[in-house]
Amino acid sequence: MNPFNPQHGAFHFRQLMVVLALMLSLASFNAQAEDLSDSTIRAFIATMQDAQALQGKYEDTEGWPDPAGDGVTSMPDMTRIFSDGVEKMEGTPAFNEFENVVEKHGFDSLEAWASVGDRVFGAMMAIEMKGQDPGARQEMAEAMAEIENNPNMSAQQKAQMRAMMGAAMGMTKMADNVPAADIEAVKPHLKALEASMNTSED
Repeated sequence: MNPFNPQHGAFHFRQLMVVLALMLSLASFNAQAEDLSDSTIRAFIATMQDAQALQGKYEDTEGWPDPAGDGVTSMPDMTRIFSDGVEKMEGTPAFNEFENVVEKHGFDSLEAWASVGDRVFGAMMAIEMKGQDPGARQEMAEAMAEIENNPNMSAQQKAQMRAMMGAAMGMTKMADNVPAADIEAVKPHLKALEASMNTSED
């Protein structure tokens, strides 16, 4: 199981995207000055694989990223999933050891590696979103109408679902903000990236 795995548990990547569509807060990806190269993406994949070796050592310690730990009430900013994880690790032994791993693969720092990870995952999300059924937005709108008219849900529950659905219906806008160059750079590596982000519990 990968410690920086955005798809915690036994979900495959495509299943995860359905869950994310109900959870993500809308944010924009900023354009990056430097293009993602094949070598950089391959190095990122290699570090994801090496990170698995650190999980058994650090996963139950303070600061180790736990995708299931925050709960549904804390919607993660998936545009910074790697950067946020690294920030939580700062000051821990895991941070220093993992920084050695990413530097071995040519990254200047753990923060630089995380920035690449954010862009790579953003491009993966954009590819997934653009491949979805065009009718998905209508289906979500219909589902929201059913929720609003459900007499068995409290006002608080409806407000939570409204926020989640609102974020989901804005996902296509977020995908549109991912640089086209990042998407094209990630496409040839998509299967390898999905494999590196899969858990070993499938």
